[in-house]
Amino acid sequence: MSKRHLFNSPDGLVNKALRGIITYNPSLSLDEANRVVYDTTYDKNKVSIISGGGSGHEPAWTGYVGSNMLTASVQGDIFASPSTKQILAGVESVPSDKGTILVITNYTGDCLHFGLANEKANARGHNCRMIICGDDVSVGKKGSMVGRRGLAGQIGVLKVMGGAAGAGGSLDDVYDLGVAFSQQIVSIAATLDHCHVPGRTEHGMLNDDEVELGTGPHNEPGYKKLSPAPSPPELIKQVLTHCLDENDPLRGYVKFAPGDETILLVSNFGGMSHLEMGALVDELLQQLDQDWKIQPVRVCAGFLETSLNAPAFSVSVINITAAARNCKYSVEDIKAFFDVKTDTFWESMAGSQTKRRSRKDQLVQAPKDEPKTVDDKRDLKIDPTVLEAMLRNACTQLVEAEPDLTKWDTVMGDGDCGETLKTGATSLLAALDQGLTKSGSVVKVLLELEEIVESKMGGTLGGILGIFFVSLRNAVESNIAIAGNEGPVALWAKALSTALASLRRYTPAKIGDRTVMDTLIPFADVLSRSGFNEGVQAAVDGAEATKTMTPKLGRATYVGAGSDSKELPPDPGAWGAMVAIRGLQSAWK
Repeated sequence: MSKRHLFNSPDGLVNKALRGIITYNPSLSLDEANRVVYDTTYDKNKVSIISGGGSGHEPAWTGYVGSNMLTASVQGDIFASPSTKQILAGVESVPSDKGTILVITNYTGDCLHFGLANEKANARGHNCRMIICGDDVSVGKKGSMVGRRGLAGQIGVLKVMGGAAGAGGSLDDVYDLGVAFSQQIVSIAATLDHCHVPGRTEHGMLNDDEVELGTGPHNEPGYKKLSPAPSPPELIKQVLTHCLDENDPLRGYVKFAPGDETILLVSNFGGMSHLEMGALVDELLQQLDQDWKIQPVRVCAGFLETSLNAPAFSVSVINITAAARNCKYSVEDIKAFFDVKTDTFWESMAGSQTKRRSRKDQLVQAPKDEPKTVDDKRDLKIDPTVLEAMLRNACTQLVEAEPDLTKWDTVMGDGDCGETLKTGATSLLAALDQGLTKSGSVVKVLLELEEIVESKMGGTLGGILGIFFVSLRNAVESNIAIAGNEGPVALWAKALSTALASLRRYTPAKIGDRTVMDTLIPFADVLSRSGFNEGVQAAVDGAEATKTMTPKLGRATYVGAGSDSKELPPDPGAWGAMVAIRGLQSAWK
């Protein structure tokens, strides 16, 4: 958990945030004194939907004010309910001839203040009702005296109710839909660590080897701690079992019959990367299909309801077929309400799903590549035993060098150089294990290297090596006669020189720029004049020289510009190339 914040004090933070958040929609207005955000273009002849709660859960709830969703929102302090006075101000900001519905999650402060505001609003002549959403299965079927805790399933409730209200639904119909929908949600959260509130001194409550299951969005303790931390598939298995096991007497309160249509909501608590969220959704969909025979008809994932910067997530599964049985609206109606466009933050997470395709159709198989053939007349053959030994030694040396290469690239770049080279090396080792060098074909090896670089090695270095190996193979094939007339070293000198000339068309890097070229260029130049061993020594000297060079290309320039060049580590790309070349030499000897 990071304790660092741009705004290190909560003083004035909520109001400042609201002033910034509402800029997504020019139709919104902010009553700053009451922290009420409302839609100035709302239709008084339609039901008003109002929600709110403590701040720190953004975009909930201000981010959902707009057409076909919330008419107004009310924000409290961080993780604290708004006051009754604030909520009444929200009701007064969007009076409706059809009536108003307050929709909240099941927390004591929210229930009390929104409940009192509901009573007072009715006393003032508003036709006001309230829905309390509790969907957290970790609390159990009956929970404590206050019932189940509310999680991000409530955002789905707001969406379908807002869609129904926007379509002109009556107060009774929209209210009944909200109740029916909210009663068919099962949710649970999992936390890698707790969030940190600006201005507070508390620390995270989880160890590195722990994951907490059943946490709430306010740093509440979870249902149980899992230690050691389970693998992602095992964690998701537990998450879905808690939600969907109908034999669990404490949690199996929503039934899912074959053929029931469902919605999946996955909420990022604020500290999960988009990369991991994508993988999380994929794992959820796989297990839902394989283990529970559930294929959601709608999937919404992202910052639905956050908990500041918590590295955590919640999962909600909603049975809309069951919900439709308990209200006026059909399953198709409910999906339409879920799909109807808004001008809120919702659209950044819901995408466009009105015309869904199966995951099988979405996950297409790439056409198989045509097998690459080797022309024996243009191939260089060497002793298979020597060829395998050289390549295997070079790869092994690269794998062993990976920790240093990664460390150096983390200091000077984006940290991927070591892993990129290790990926290439381990892939080539696997090919060697499959008999790549049995024929002694150098071109076959170069074709395999091309495939490895193109399919498995990304980043700048992967691009450079891709161009290099393609050009090197073409040069070997085009100049194969040199091997017969002048020997293989002469052929390699010509091929390397040609490959580097091709590479220079795509990168301005030269000797002294602190790149992989500081190794490759000296190696090729000296090899052509003095032979292989001298070329290897030139490569070593070139890589060593990068320790005192100022970076002139790539990400390292941002670090190098303000660094003492005498203290820099060697360039990881140059060093990695040198390690591979020296590995070839030691086996060749």
